Amino acid sequence: MTNLKRRTITLLHCLTDMKLLAKIFILLSFSFILSNCTIYNFNPKGKSDYSSIAITRFENNTAEFGFADQLTNDVIDAFITDGTFKILPEENAEIILYGTMTRYSRLPHTFDENDLVQQYKVEINFDIRLKKAIDGIDLWAEKMNKIGIYDVISETEEDARQKVILLLIESIINKTTKSW
Repeated sequence: MTNLKRRTITLLHCLTDMKLLAKIFILLSFSFILSNCTIYNFNPKGKSDYSSIAITRFENNTAEFGFADQLTNDVIDAFITDGTFKILPEENAEIILYGTMTRYSRLPHTFDENDLVQQYKVEINFDIRLKKAIDGIDLWAEKMNKIGIYDVISETEEDARQKVILLLIESIINKTTKSW
């Protein structure tokens, strides 16, 4: 056999071996990635000590009637969607969420060159508290201020309220499920 043929055959064996090594490497990498895929728990301390929550009707200390009922329902729906806790009546729950809307304001936010309002800002303050049902001890309590801005041409005050509700819900869910 000529020297050139031997080198060609050796080179083909090396390429075949390299392809085989590459396939093995890809399979091992893929296996490693899959073995590390687990359900991630966002709670920094791991699984919560509590499995059930009661959400009381939000109190309303403002002149905005009917808003507290909508807010309560939206918070309950968000907890159901989140799935961290089972929603139960107060007498059966391990923890209880209380909320009070303490201030509601709608103020001009931006103006055009003619000093006409282009956007309004809806600002709502809340007192939110999470307590242990068994002894009434606060797990956390916080004053929350949320703002929703709406464009007078394309949106309504209700749109800004919805923005506020979504921001508040996000804060409550994060504080309740991820911060103890």
